[in-house]
Amino acid sequence: MSALESNVISTVDQSTDRTWGSSAGSPPAAVEISGAQNSAPKGVHVTDRALKRIRIAMAKENISPDQGGLRLGVQGGGCSGLSYNIRFDTQPRERDRVYDYDGVRVFVDPKSFIYLNGMTLDYEETLMRQGFNFINPNSTKSCGCGSSFSG
Repeated sequence: MSALESNVISTVDQSTDRTWGSSAGSPPAAVEISGAQNSAPKGVHVTDRALKRIRIAMAKENISPDQGGLRLGVQGGGCSGLSYNIRFDTQPRERDRVYDYDGVRVFVDPKSFIYLNGMTLDYEETLMRQGFNFINPNSTKSCGCGSSFSG
């Protein structure tokens, strides 16, 4: 298990009314490097807290931002039908949407983008748990484990 995978907590927030203040959790601006159609202004967002943890995990795995990036995806399975997937990848695929968050590249394949458009990747660190959270307004149902959803 990689350093990144050991810190994954996939949760679903069915509330789309999340206000980002000036705290460290506010999502930074992203630049979409490539990808088809830019008609949807939503995209995929990554908070500053998540970026910090991604950089730490990349350093532990000896991956430089020039060499690779973070792949966010959705795959079939789990209690509710779909589950989140997060891992490092060496390069984007041909049809991926590629986002650059202050030097951290995020890759999203076209099928996963259908479910992840508008999603925010955050990092939570409390006394009870720590890990990445998928805050996804597209989710219509989630299970108790928090790593599965339906869209």
